[in-house]
Parts: sequence; C-alpha cells; structure tokens
Amino acid sequence: MRDFPQAPTAAFLFDLDGTLIDSVYQHVVAWRQALSGMGIDLSVWRIHRRIGMSGGLFVSALLRETGLKLSREQIDELQTHHAEAYEQQAHSVRPLPGAVELLGELTERGVPWAICTSGYARTARLALGLLGLPDDTPMVTRDMVRRAKPDPDLFLAGAAFAGVDPTHAMVVGDSVWDLLAARRAGALGIGVLSGGYGRDELERAGAFRVYADPADMLDRLDELGVRQSD
Repeated sequence: MRDFPQAPTAAFLFDLDGTLIDSVYQHVVAWRQALSGMGIDLSVWRIHRRIGMSGGLFVSALLRETGLKLSREQIDELQTHHAEAYEQQAHSVRPLPGAVELLGELTERGVPWAICTSGYARTARLALGLLGLPDDTPMVTRDMVRRAKPDPDLFLAGAAFAGVDPTHAMVVGDSVWDLLAARRAGALGIGVLSGGYGRDELERAGAFRVYADPADMLDRLDELGVRQSD
C-alpha cells in the first residue's frame, strides 16, 4: 500500500483564568480594590471587559478611558496591589467544570498541551494545585515573554513548549484578547463561554468553535480532530 504523508501533530494551548479556572470575577474584584486604593473609581463592567490583557496594557487601557494619568512607578504599584488582593481571594477559586478531566484526557491520548496566561507566575502558579498538576507543567506566564495578549508572544512560546509549529496549535480561551492573540500567532482559536464573553463576540474575534466550558469541550473533542483512536 502506498504511504501517504501523516498529519502534523496538533497541540492545545490553554488560557488560564476563565478557561481552566473560575477566577475572572476574583480578578475583577482584585483590580477594583487595587484601583480604589489609589483613588480611581471604575465600574466593574469596565474592568471585566479588559480581563485577559497583560496587567500593564490593562491599566493603560482603563486609564485611557478615564483620562487619568499614572507614572510607570504607579502602574507597577497598582499591579502589585492587584496581585496581593487576588491572593487574598485565591481560596475561593475553583477549577471550571471538566477542566481537570479535559487535561487528563489529552495527556492520556498523547496530545501535547500547555497553559499560556497573561498573569504573572506569582498568581498563575497557584492554579497548578487546584488543577492537580505538577510543578513542571508546561506553563508560560507574563514574566517569560516580552509582550502579553493581545500580542501573540505567549502562544508562540506555548507552541515551542509543546513542540509544535504555532500553525498546528489550537488556542482555547474565554476572551476576545485570547482569540486576537491566537490569530496573530497563526493558530486556530477555540472559545469558551466560562469567562463571561458572549458567543457572538468570540466568533467575531475568530473562534472556530465555541463551547460552554471545558466539560462541553471534552464531550466534543472529536469536532477538534481528537479521536478515541488517537
């Protein structure tokens, strides 16, 4: 029988907050607390719309909307206050439905994956224990790249961790910033609704498929080319 070329290995690159762990609103509250501590009063919905960006870009975008000005030192201080406020709430964060099982299933089937988050290691690595993952889990954090989402650096680094070309990766995220970064990396975007963005928003940002949460995605892995025989 004639040998035909094999399909290249695909990998999944997962955002963290709102995608694998139910932490978006803890981040929103932490940012509001940090902002209030510096005398900046912003509505929760304005903060939520920017979750998923890097902390520095997040602050710059919010300040642009309000017309306020902060120095580089004040922005750094604000990010530190956010991290401290988030750590105070970390006990209330839980894995999203199906997240642990989804990662376990991909591992069992030999499908490479990595976690790519705009969060710094200080807060992001708290999630490894929640997800039952070892310390050497492939995770790319803000500390490790030059720019975070919506730039593609996190997902380019994640693809390198997973040992695949970015064009053979599928990015799973809950925000338009994840999907914009995925497109810029040349990867296929998959949306989940568990971070608060709507299906239409995710599809307009480039999502090939949209699932309710990791459990829904796990039930439909065959739609993404992951079959029982893999």
